Amino acid sequence: MLAAVDHVQLAAPPGSEDLLRSFYVDALGMTEIPKPPALAANGGCWFQAGAVQLHLGTEPGFTPSRKAHPGLRVTGIEAYAARLARHGTRITWDDALPGHRRFHAQDPVGNRLEFLEPDDEP
Repeated sequence: MLAAVDHVQLAAPPGSEDLLRSFYVDALGMTEIPKPPALAANGGCWFQAGAVQLHLGTEPGFTPSRKAHPGLRVTGIEAYAARLARHGTRITWDDALPGHRRFHAQDPVGNRLEFLEPDDEP
């Protein structure tokens, strides 16, 4: 029986690890976590914030998906969007999901990311 999502794997071009670290650590506020030695040789990097883990693996011939994305729940979405904007990330607000504030952004290699926060209860 499924209990939780352990992590989300995203792809990135080989050699983009420093770019990814800058975005996921500095802009998103995540912490880089070590990859197991047997996997570290493959390149890429892993990040964590609370129970959320994003694994970025390198893929020759990488092309970012236009539609697929992780949906990341945040608190203080306005402040979080402003933080990303200060780091040069383009934010696109989307009001199509009832009961939520949300926006989309892209990481430096073009992976689509969704950030959402449920509306306050009346």
